Amino acid sequence: MPYIADSSLFIIRKRLEGSIVTVPSVVRELRDENALTAMELMNVKVEPPLASFKKEVRSKAHITKDSEELSGADVDILAKALEYSRKEETVLVTDDFAIQNIAMQLGIKVMPAGQRKIKDVLVWEKQCIGCKRRFPEGAICPVCGSQLKKRRKSKITG
Repeated sequence: MPYIADSSLFIIRKRLEGSIVTVPSVVRELRDENALTAMELMNVKVEPPLASFKKEVRSKAHITKDSEELSGADVDILAKALEYSRKEETVLVTDDFAIQNIAMQLGIKVMPAGQRKIKDVLVWEKQCIGCKRRFPEGAICPVCGSQLKKRRKSKITG
C-alpha cells in the first residue's frame, strides 16, 4: 500500500514502512536541508498530478469552501492521492486540516504525520462580523462592508 506524502512527513522526519509518493510542488516547498535529506533517505517517488484529478479536487474544495485554504501544492497532493486511491488502497499522510477535510470528502484514507486527525468532514461559510449575515464566500460583506469570518456551516460525521 503506497503512502501519498505531504511535506509534513518529511519536515518531522517520520519513518514509514512501504512505498512513498509525493508531487513536485511538495518537494519545492521543502526548504529545510534535514527535510530534504529525510525525503531522499525514504526513496520517495516524485510524480506530477494529473489535471483531471486536480479538477475533481478543486470541485470538492469549492463545495466544502476549503478552496481558499488550499495552496497549489495542496491541490496537487490531493489529486495524486485521489489518483492512487482509484487504483489501490492508499493513505494520504498530512497534518493539514483542510487537506484532511477534502481527502475525507473524496473517500481517501488519511493519517496524520505528527498532529491529530480531524474527526468530522466540515463545510464552511462566511459570516459578517458586523451585521451577522452569512455568505458562501468572500472577504468583505456586500451589505455593510465589514469583514467576513470563516465559520463552520455543517459537519458530516466520518
